[in-house]
Amino acid sequence: MKKIFILSILIFLIFVNVQLNFAEGQGNHIILEKLIEEAVKNNPELKAFEERIHVFEEKPSQAESLDNPRLKLSIMNLPVDTFRFDQEAMTQKQISVMQKFPFPGKLGLRGDIAEEELEAVKEEYKEKKNNIIKNVNVSYRNFLFMDKSIEITEENKNLLREFLKIAETKYAVGKGIQQDVLKAQVELSKMTDRLIILRQKKRALEALLNNLLNRPVQMPFTERGEIMQTSFDFTFEDLQKMAEESRPLLMTLEHQIKRFQFAHRLAEKGYYPDFDFGVSYGQRDDALKQERPDFFSTSVTIKIPLWYKTSESRKVAEEKANIRRITELYNSVKNDISFQIKEGMTEIEKYNQEVDLFKTGLIPQSTLSLESTIAGYKVNKVDFLTLINTQITLYKHEIDYYRVITNHENKIAELEVVVGTRLFKKNTRNEMKTNGEEKRWPSKNL
Repeated sequence: MKKIFILSILIFLIFVNVQLNFAEGQGNHIILEKLIEEAVKNNPELKAFEERIHVFEEKPSQAESLDNPRLKLSIMNLPVDTFRFDQEAMTQKQISVMQKFPFPGKLGLRGDIAEEELEAVKEEYKEKKNNIIKNVNVSYRNFLFMDKSIEITEENKNLLREFLKIAETKYAVGKGIQQDVLKAQVELSKMTDRLIILRQKKRALEALLNNLLNRPVQMPFTERGEIMQTSFDFTFEDLQKMAEESRPLLMTLEHQIKRFQFAHRLAEKGYYPDFDFGVSYGQRDDALKQERPDFFSTSVTIKIPLWYKTSESRKVAEEKANIRRITELYNSVKNDISFQIKEGMTEIEKYNQEVDLFKTGLIPQSTLSLESTIAGYKVNKVDFLTLINTQITLYKHEIDYYRVITNHENKIAELEVVVGTRLFKKNTRNEMKTNGEEKRWPSKNL
């Protein structure tokens, strides 16, 4: 009788373990936000992207700058019979300075191209940042799920130990069979094996989280929280609008389209010539009986786009093709985002239904079934195999329940990447409640 009482207490604890899912979880969200903040601050990949932005920040100024002027030093008309500078009147030592000037508008367009490339890189950084946040979110929730799975498995292992003791006691007094004892031992070994696997997966998730946070991978991950379900009430139109306004990938492609539009205009400017302006000063030595004045010269060199049909025209056609290519890519990505939103919402709805099924059907029913089975086994109306199978069924339902909630939350995290913005932040998550009260399992007298 004492053992049956202990079993009832263990079942009650397992049952309450599921109920705790609907407790307040603001602290859990604060932990997650702190982890995200740490990852954004310390993740090496993001730091590399930040440095990439710094690289592109230096490009607009370079693109808008003139080429460096050229200095030329020369000796002109030096006679080779004497190599004297005062022998011939045209002999001179000359210094020249030349500067290239592109056709008006070209430098500004080059600067515009560099600015659009910079903006595109900034959007790529945001896309990478959103993926890092998603990875932290998913890894953390998977870690919580693994932690909860270990906890539930430990509780069920203790319950199996009690079953084993009952089976051994019955067998010892001649009221049970050895097969019951062996069955309990096998199931206990299975639970031990599950715990080994779960703990190994937990260590792998700890290492992954530490890697995302740029911590030593062997460092124990001490942050803990409860597995919570988020109320999701966004419409497809809401999320689609968010994606059009916020998704960094779309913004990147928009900046690339503008970049190639500027490049197209610059290519059209290629039909117009660039100029080289030069000035030079020639110094002459005086003759014995004659003073010779120095010379000053200036020049303008014009580049003639003579081969425009095979050069400039082809460049214009190339940039037009680039505009069409990126525009079609933009439309393709936009359509794919709409599909991902619809698919994600379908998955979330499915997980919501499954959670409700576990919450209102499978787990309460399995709990009542186990209670009834224990009562029947107590008076020898139910065999031991049925008792074990009933307990295992409840155990699987508990694990699956938390797995579905974890999948639900992970899908929301993935959807946040698709739309390009956080849907829920610290202190803004809405836990599932009814009339302001925490939603719990119906209480049972065990």
